[in-house]
Amino acid sequence: MSIWGTLLGGVIGFSFGGPFGALLGSFLGGKISRIGSQKNITNQQNAQEIFALSLIVLSAKLSKADGQVSKEELFAVKEKLQIPDSEIDKVAKIFNKAKDESTGYEPYAKQIAEIFQGNINVLEEVINILFYIAEADGNVSQDEESMIANIAYIFGLTQKQYNSIRESRKSSDKLNPYIVLESQPSDDLQMIRKKYIKLSKEHHPDLLISKGVPVEVINESKNKMRAINAAWDQVQKLKTK
Repeated sequence: MSIWGTLLGGVIGFSFGGPFGALLGSFLGGKISRIGSQKNITNQQNAQEIFALSLIVLSAKLSKADGQVSKEELFAVKEKLQIPDSEIDKVAKIFNKAKDESTGYEPYAKQIAEIFQGNINVLEEVINILFYIAEADGNVSQDEESMIANIAYIFGLTQKQYNSIRESRKSSDKLNPYIVLESQPSDDLQMIRKKYIKLSKEHHPDLLISKGVPVEVINESKNKMRAINAAWDQVQKLKTK
């Protein structure tokens, strides 16, 4: 079954408080506890459901960042997150509720950071996919980028980690390989190679799936891996001239 098919029931069954609990409680008449936040993900299915919910809620908040919700962005949420037609009504209810409520994105980002504490690569993937959504209308606005950058800060990402994600969104012929590999041009090849190996392991699709990234959105992880590999190829050429 698609992760979107279990989204509402599965996450509600997980039963946690905080802003997500309040949001989901609105679908059940407030029956979910609003006290505290769930810190322990019990299995991969739980993690994938929470990751999917996080994408929907933050995408809804992001869609309002520049003051307007474009059709392209709404289409991207459906198509780029591979939400099947049979599940779109269910997902749309969550999306619209998150979009219309007064709660800002910051409390959600803080709860996501808490839930996925210690899995920084999973949090990086949330940022990666938010860029993916923001790019849907052909332009990432300053307001959208500022929001994504602040979410990355709330998640605890370093500036190098954030810059690497943003740079990896570019085509291979335009990206700065040193930024993608979180390195400096002055670093020697062995030092950069260690960083390349580390990033390759952290962003390998199989690892991300095991940590809670749903298979429905793993293509963006594969694109990140392609950027890492392309950056390493470029660095080797630059360093061996």
